[in-house]
Amino acid sequence: MAQPSESVQSRLIRDLEPVVAVELDRHLRTTKDWYPHEYVPWSEGRTFAGPLNGDAWEAKDSKLTSIAQDSLILNLMTEDNLPSYHTEIALSMGSDGAWGNWLNRWTAEEARHSIVMRDYLMATRGVDPKELEDLRMAHMQVGYETPYVNDMLHTVAYVTFQELATRISHRNTGKISDDAICEGMLARVALDENLHMLFYRNLLGAALELEPNSAMRAITDVVTNFQMPGAGMPGWGRKSVQIALAGIYDLQLHLDDVVQPVLRAWDIFNLQTLSDDGAAARDELGAWLEGAASDVSIFTEKRDAHFDRLIARGQNPIRLQP
Repeated sequence: MAQPSESVQSRLIRDLEPVVAVELDRHLRTTKDWYPHEYVPWSEGRTFAGPLNGDAWEAKDSKLTSIAQDSLILNLMTEDNLPSYHTEIALSMGSDGAWGNWLNRWTAEEARHSIVMRDYLMATRGVDPKELEDLRMAHMQVGYETPYVNDMLHTVAYVTFQELATRISHRNTGKISDDAICEGMLARVALDENLHMLFYRNLLGAALELEPNSAMRAITDVVTNFQMPGAGMPGWGRKSVQIALAGIYDLQLHLDDVVQPVLRAWDIFNLQTLSDDGAAARDELGAWLEGAASDVSIFTEKRDAHFDRLIARGQNPIRLQP
């Protein structure tokens, strides 16, 4: 993976700071503050077993399907690792001036997501609270370390796609939860993620104008090696497969609703400013997209066959309807 030279990196951080300031101002004028406690049905809550002598959690307490529970847990665990994300972004972008102002605002907004999701799950007894806390401890002790250490361009490219991917995962988790309160809560969280994506997308758009070849390389590296930040957490493999089967987040959604819209916004395949490694990177990206489209067809066929078998056995698979 080619990384921009230190001179390019330093120059971009300096030259993009006015863009960061403009985008932060636009973000603050666009976003609306909201309060996590207003999205939680506190009247449904009751004391858990423990020092306060409440009732032990039982599986029947949850009104959520197993797939909704899995998705909410993965989404919450991802949001919980915010301290690691803050650190990684600060290392890659710096924390001075407009960069630091944005990072602190972004962190404050992101913190609301784990607050509201955990409060909802505790008030509604949506998941086993002990299992959830054990997972949080395990996941946060591992932390998160980006493969793009101290690399602003790759980091901005990654968070652009990741914020949009998280938005879709939250929205679809709400839809499949079969709970209007959960859906409304996650729709509000998803709105934040979309605004964050716009900030990073616009920032990288400016980088494409200043350093098109380095920015194009970063985009290709990120798209062709993309993983969600929670990929290393306990239980990720099984839960992510179930989430893909249910249509909450799969490769088709990733390509159609995340990768392609962002690439179109940057007009990647019509850029006239690429040369050398930038042009080669764009060619690599095009080849990867063709291969990914083939992978989607294979997965879709296997998923349809899997559902047909379940239906033939009299089961009703849980899946998000298009």
